[in-house]
Amino acid sequence: MCSRSVTFISKKYLLVNRLGFSNIHARCFSDGHSKPKQTPLYNLHQKYGGKVVDFAGFLLPVQYSDLSVSASHLFTRKSASIFDVSHMLQTNVYGKDCVSWFESICPVDLKGMAHGTSSLTVFLNKDGGIIDDLIVTKVKEDQLYIVSNAGRLEVDTQHMLETSELYRKKGKDVKVSMWDVTQRALIAVQGPKAAAAVQAITNLQLEELTFMTSRIGLVAGVECRVTRCGYTGEDGVEISIPEDKAVQVTDALLQCKDVKLAGLGARDSLRLEAGLCLYGNDIDETVTPVEAALTWLISKNRRQSADFPGAEIILRQIKDGVSKRRVGIRMVEGAPARKDALLKDANGNVIGKVTSGCPSPSLGGNVAMGYVKEEFKKVGNELLVNIRGKDVACNVAKMPFVPSKYYIKK
Repeated sequence: MCSRSVTFISKKYLLVNRLGFSNIHARCFSDGHSKPKQTPLYNLHQKYGGKVVDFAGFLLPVQYSDLSVSASHLFTRKSASIFDVSHMLQTNVYGKDCVSWFESICPVDLKGMAHGTSSLTVFLNKDGGIIDDLIVTKVKEDQLYIVSNAGRLEVDTQHMLETSELYRKKGKDVKVSMWDVTQRALIAVQGPKAAAAVQAITNLQLEELTFMTSRIGLVAGVECRVTRCGYTGEDGVEISIPEDKAVQVTDALLQCKDVKLAGLGARDSLRLEAGLCLYGNDIDETVTPVEAALTWLISKNRRQSADFPGAEIILRQIKDGVSKRRVGIRMVEGAPARKDALLKDANGNVIGKVTSGCPSPSLGGNVAMGYVKEEFKKVGNELLVNIRGKDVACNVAKMPFVPSKYYIKK
């Protein structure tokens, strides 16, 4: 890497660290060899004073000029914020064998899902490691809609194309098609007032659109896919929009006094308070769903069929246990624990490490998550975390740190 590239990245790290936003894995930042892409909302970010950085090869705002990261975080918790998540990979899959193909690379029970429902799941490697986490929507028996992480865009693209091609060579009917950022935008509208703001400009009845369901409808007069989900622990939706209509839809939402734009900084602290994983920090190809406290992703039917990648290893872990586990951490006092900070027992023995950590605007103090040896996972256990060479008291804590408020119709 040339010195100019290093300087460029260092300046961006100084910016995000000043904002308290240092959970991003280094690989999420451009290495200077490829030009970062603009999302369809790039000019809108500039218009509203977005402080833009290169994240996973896309120019995205960390925050906006009107609010600090903490203030934006708190505004989302009490009102509603719009996040530009157009950098995420949107994939459409077609064909009568698309469900069986997808189940061959994920542990989700897609066959058992109703049309128009969505599920969090993971791509797995042969050792049970997590290639990526994603949300899949079963549009109908011969159509799927998938949203996966920008930081794994190339990996996920290759994985889906290669595995679907092998499937076709067996005479199966499956076609995978990715939307480029020049074709499609994606925004997340999150917060307790998000649904009301979206309802004012859509023909969909959001009262009927419960958590993890998805529909096509008009939003500000534009045909979009609206999915009741998000990455903040709050109620909200993600809206997939044709590229040339993205500003129109976003501007229409901003006419509501209860809605503001928010950036990557608030998105990161919100997801950590919600106990949600960041790929590359909290999960990766060396970690299984069981170790990551995501065993619930392995559906009952798939445990019985045992026909997903790494099934033998994962099912053995479910039965016999694991040596490490992802846990929540609450700091007793002092500075926040950051990625790779060592976790220790009361005697100073290293028992794990932090994978994400930041100040918690909603709770005060600092929160983190990380991996510890299995015998230390119990909530309430008193541990130490090494911060800048000093061992500081912390406790294993229940996640989510802030109660989730997903919309589940009673």
